[in-house]
Formats: sequence, C-alpha cells, structure tokens
Amino acid sequence: MSRRKSREIAMKLLFEISMNVKETKEAIEQYKESNKNLEDVDFTYIENTLEGIFKNIDFLNRSIEENSNNWKINRISKINTAILKIAIYEIYFEEDIPEKVSANEAVNLAKKYSDEKSPAFINGVIGNIIKSKQSTKNMD
Repeated sequence: MSRRKSREIAMKLLFEISMNVKETKEAIEQYKESNKNLEDVDFTYIENTLEGIFKNIDFLNRSIEENSNNWKINRISKINTAILKIAIYEIYFEEDIPEKVSANEAVNLAKKYSDEKSPAFINGVIGNIIKSKQSTKNMD
C-alpha cells in the first residue's frame, strides 16, 4: 500500500468535502467509482484519517491559527488547510508516522497542489506545531 498516494487522496477528499459538504463515506465511494488504479491505495487509512480530522476539527483549526503567525483559518486557502489538517492530525494522533515524514509529505503536497509560497508557509506552520508539541512534552 502506498501511504503517499493514500495521503494525497485523503487531501483531495478533505478539500472536496470542505467545498461540497459531503459525508466522508459518500466522498470516498464517489472517488472509488470515478477513479482507476486504486489497488495500492489504503482506504482504511483514508477513512480513519478523515474521521479523525472531523472528530478533532476544533483542535486542528486552533492549532493552525495558533501556529500560523496571525493568519485566521478563513484566510488560508482550503487546499492548504486540508494539507495542514492531515499533517497535524498525523503528528498528534498517528504515533506510527514520524513527525518529519508528515511534515515532508505536507510540503510535497503543497508543492504539487498549491501556489509557490505555500510550501514555505506549510513548513513554517508544521515546524511551529512540532516545536510546540515537543516543548509541551518536555514540561510533562
């Protein structure tokens, strides 16, 4: 299974759900019906990630706003917020995925799907989140 491809599809679905207010399972089924070459896609990862994001949406939105240098979430493009939510969700809730992998994959998605300034923005926000998480851990 390709985690990279699965993460990319999760980002596309999260973006679509945010634009069209669909249910997660409905969006996944429509994606499966309209796309081919999905045998190496981990739909369990995608469904769990999307459900985890919606379950923790307030935390993720707050994390983005607190770590994006005075940017309100409604000013950040929907594609960038989708990328950030997946990365932040993985950093906080998916212990089997190294933080650096989540950060690197998010930057790569921004390079592929967003504008030229977005990879640096995404990298900065995620870097702040990782530092914040580590400093919180050190306080425990």
